[in-house]
Amino acid sequence: MADDERPFDDDEVMLAPDDGDAPEDGGRPDDRIDDERMDEENTLKPDFVRSVRDALEDGEKGAVYDLVEPLHFADVADLLELLERDERHRLAEAITDLMTSDVVAELNDYVRDEMMEALPADAVAQIAEQLETDDAVQLIEDLNEADQRAILAELDPEDRIAIQTALSYPEETAGRLMSREFVAVPEHITVGDLIDFLRDGRDLPDEFLEVFVVDQRHHPVGTCQLSWILRTPRTIPLGDVMKRDQTLIPATLDQEEVALMFQKYGLISAAVIDEDGRLVGQMTVDDIVHIIAEEAGEDALLMSGAGEGDINEPIREAYSSRVRWLIANLGTALVASFIIALFGAAIEQLVALAVLMPIVASIGGNAGTQTMAVTVRAIAMNQLTRSNTQRILWREFRVAMLNGVTIAVLIGMGTAAIFTPRLGAVIAAAMVINVAVAGLAGVLVPVAFDRLRQDPAVASSVFVTMITDSMGFFAFLGLAVASGVVG
Repeated sequence: MADDERPFDDDEVMLAPDDGDAPEDGGRPDDRIDDERMDEENTLKPDFVRSVRDALEDGEKGAVYDLVEPLHFADVADLLELLERDERHRLAEAITDLMTSDVVAELNDYVRDEMMEALPADAVAQIAEQLETDDAVQLIEDLNEADQRAILAELDPEDRIAIQTALSYPEETAGRLMSREFVAVPEHITVGDLIDFLRDGRDLPDEFLEVFVVDQRHHPVGTCQLSWILRTPRTIPLGDVMKRDQTLIPATLDQEEVALMFQKYGLISAAVIDEDGRLVGQMTVDDIVHIIAEEAGEDALLMSGAGEGDINEPIREAYSSRVRWLIANLGTALVASFIIALFGAAIEQLVALAVLMPIVASIGGNAGTQTMAVTVRAIAMNQLTRSNTQRILWREFRVAMLNGVTIAVLIGMGTAAIFTPRLGAVIAAAMVINVAVAGLAGVLVPVAFDRLRQDPAVASSVFVTMITDSMGFFAFLGLAVASGVVG
């Protein structure tokens, strides 16, 4: 169709730059993987990795290239992560033309940053230009400011502006993660006009799931899925078939909130808007999968105090992130030890107290961890809010009481049979008290952190453990003394 016959002007259409010509067979360029290249018996097995290492050690770049060339780009990234730092650099030198943007996009954050710091600015810029904007941002965002400026200076103005705009948003927000490759068209055209434009194919993204409809100010007013467009008669105005009720994501919204919106409303993609309400990008479900995996792993590691928990994390950073929580644990352990010391004389009189008191603390700690895990997840999923905190607290207290009574009966009967009935009653009562306190602490501690605008997964386990250990020892030893089990 000639330019003067086009249904709308180019300045009315927001399109991302083309990332490359589509393959002739209509599939994605990197999705055509033959069985030989993905043969699990030959790729990334210990013998294969050893062969690559031996070839690198011998300086046989040709042999290294021949070994790596059949691999899928994701396997090349995995291979780089399996090697030592100096081996990675030698491998990158041996397979220069295989170090594509797809490989870089698949690399672990620490490995990618390490590789980028070793490359000159123009080489990094060349890789960034081949990536989608969101991947290019991830490539550059963790580098120091001097390296960022050097790389941005090498980029085309259009790419540079897009990346600088993304970097202006806070980390882990929709503005950082969104894709700027999308299609947006005016409302006044017909379905046939849109189909003709899409078939023309100039400057279209490689993949898109829906078309966004915008007004003259580029504010999104609706959306059309491709399936609707293909099943609608050509003469129907686009405004009659588009879905006006859509979920809009502010560019400054935290990625966890974005993931919750996708889950809650069953979204496949959604428009991202800036502070003026203009369409600036889109989030797609593949982005959300990465966010969910990242957040789930992050929360699990934070609850254990393991920091990033990445096996490629530098030793100094791993040490720094872990040792501070171990020091905090040391402090909380001293609190429990102080309580034990208060009852030192009672323990000397009855050795059975020393045998049994770790059981009370251990069961209480496990009960508190269970409740805390449920609470942290509920907070993260926005299921626990100010409006239902009391109900959840009462629910978890009742669950803790039932658990406490059940365990108390079992441990009480066993202790009575082995030692004395009175000691059995003491440990049973202490168990009920400690498990009940554990249930309350498992809710109140994460909620308190959340109210203070701190991540409830970060330090909840340290404080919950301190509370259950201290209360377990105090309840058991205190009841033993008060009941006359020891003089």
